[in-house]
Amino acid sequence: MAVYLDHNATSPSRPGVADAMAAALAIGGNPSSVHGFGRRARRAVEDARDEVARLINAKPETIVFTGSGSEANALAVKGVSCERIIVSAIEHDSVLHNADAELLPVTCDGVVDLAALEAMLGADKRRTLVSVMQANNETGVIQPTAEAARIAHRFEALFHCDAVQSAGKIAVDVAALDCDLLSISAHKLGGPQGVGALYVAPHILLDAMIKGGGQERRRRAGTENVSGIAGFGFAAKLARENPTDEARMSALRHRLEQRIKRGAPEAIVFGAAVPRLANTSLIAMPGVSSEIQVMAFDLAGIAVSAGAACSSGKVEPSHVLLAMGADEKLAHSAVRVSLGWTNREEDVDRFVETWSGLYAMRRKPAAAPVA
Repeated sequence: MAVYLDHNATSPSRPGVADAMAAALAIGGNPSSVHGFGRRARRAVEDARDEVARLINAKPETIVFTGSGSEANALAVKGVSCERIIVSAIEHDSVLHNADAELLPVTCDGVVDLAALEAMLGADKRRTLVSVMQANNETGVIQPTAEAARIAHRFEALFHCDAVQSAGKIAVDVAALDCDLLSISAHKLGGPQGVGALYVAPHILLDAMIKGGGQERRRRAGTENVSGIAGFGFAAKLARENPTDEARMSALRHRLEQRIKRGAPEAIVFGAAVPRLANTSLIAMPGVSSEIQVMAFDLAGIAVSAGAACSSGKVEPSHVLLAMGADEKLAHSAVRVSLGWTNREEDVDRFVETWSGLYAMRRKPAAAPVA
């Protein structure tokens, strides 16, 4: 039986999400139309907007629906008027590749350097946007985003938080984080793929990237993905009412990492010394490339990844691990295990057994040449 350990890439749809989407599809109207079909479609969108807002302790009118978390990130860094952008060196590519930004360094444990942020903001008084993710998608390391926001605001900078990987796993509260913008995505918390959202604080003027219609209060043109948004809303409701069992996830991850380290002391768990998402473990098997490991696990019926799902097809080592000071060879030997609501102890044990078998094969001495 296949084992799915790649919830940070996409968490399988929660029960009831597909039904909510099917009900929205059956409405058949355009939410911008004024007739009954349109009004019912609009109601489905606005009900979902309310649920997504409640998940992050926001007002519904501050939520802009997008086509993905990546689009939400791009809209955040491109949609505000700033002369300067600072982003952490471990941000998702959708932040890094959409901004001509200065990089904020991180420690060897993968935590943003707040002293460096303060120094960077103090050295240049131009209007600035700072972007720091709440939890890293590869290592799971939780960032001091509330503290970073306080520093940013002290220097009159705006603050964006990418909460795509953290929403549904830990508390996401826009008031507690004191952020001006925040990105989330449906499929990371058991909703459908192809729909995300950007929280935009009431005082923020946002320039739409996609123009041509009045949808989303003129912040994102295009007919809304009614069924996807309805599924997002249902998943957000489930995440709020039945949050991830962090204790169970943490116990599973501890079981996995403890057994790996017991049999392979040279294995490296990145970010293990600092707070992480309870479901995430990024483990290096020195001497074996992440591509070989991912293929070996796949052949064994186990799904893991070599890093961010949007980048897993590339052969370059993780920019996150390089930013943490890992050398290229080590960075190119890590695989990410991300647990979720579908996983049990037997899944962890299958992974450990396969990992240990691959590790043992690597350590076997080469066979003597045939005479």
